[in-house]
Amino acid sequence: MIGRVYRSSQRIFYCKVEGKTDLVMATAKGNLLKGSDSIVVGDNVKIKEEDGQFYILEVLERKSEIWRQIKRENKKKVTASNIDLLVIVSSAAKPKYKRGLVDRFLMRAAQWEIPAIHVFNKMDGHKKSEFDLSFEARRLELPKVKSFEVSAKTGEDYKREFLHFGLDELRSELTGKTAIFLGQSGVGKSSLINRLSGGEFELKTKEIGRAGKGTHTTTWSEILDFADFTLIDSPGIRSFSLDDVYSEDLEFLFPDLLELFLTCQFRNCDHGPQAKGCFYEKLEDPEQIKIIDSRLESYYKLRDEVSEIPDWKKKPH
Repeated sequence: MIGRVYRSSQRIFYCKVEGKTDLVMATAKGNLLKGSDSIVVGDNVKIKEEDGQFYILEVLERKSEIWRQIKRENKKKVTASNIDLLVIVSSAAKPKYKRGLVDRFLMRAAQWEIPAIHVFNKMDGHKKSEFDLSFEARRLELPKVKSFEVSAKTGEDYKREFLHFGLDELRSELTGKTAIFLGQSGVGKSSLINRLSGGEFELKTKEIGRAGKGTHTTTWSEILDFADFTLIDSPGIRSFSLDDVYSEDLEFLFPDLLELFLTCQFRNCDHGPQAKGCFYEKLEDPEQIKIIDSRLESYYKLRDEVSEIPDWKKKPH
């Protein structure tokens, strides 16, 4: 029989199997628990039932993976699989919105080859003086990322004249998909999931600490089934190490910028208003220039970080 891993605890895997209403508890042999092919939440697996016990025999081919490279262990660690959509959640209030972290998630989305959307949560506490939310939404249109403005706390929509995307549109975007929520701790991922569930789920949440940072309330990944879609709730992530990213690959992880880079006259172009033969020479719209500059700023910051570790020290994927 075929099942899907909904959550795991050490060497025990809770799987949903067709024809059974409750999750079944299954174990697996040691060879299935090693390397990047070890069993993770989201995996489709082949299961055998024997004397009332369930055993995982095989992990079926994955269509996508959420993974990171573990530097100290020199290995790739997959944390979830078979994801259709990344939902990057930011706070419009506290903790403070971090453009660079959003771009870092988008870089990983490109690396994982999984589409992404962005949600501004906590709109009920947003102050226009904190940051230009409309501009941040417009800049995300360059890498073709939709933005949604919501408040998990109040359930109200905060659709602005420019965006027109709120909770109803977010539910529609999620319909028929398996999505994973990513974002720094405290942005309200669990609260948003609770709101989207319409009371079906009540995940544990916690108030923001005095330092303005969230605390981790989710300590493991698990699949949650909704009426029209499936979500994977994951532990809060404050940053991603770039130990596994090669300098020569970085521009491919910014596909919106790469499209512009390819129009430059010289391959080693510095990309800017002073660079001869650069795509910049064709730009006229001040708003477009501002948006591109903001993406270039993230690109160069990440390039500097990637360059701190020589490529020869990095482990192949």
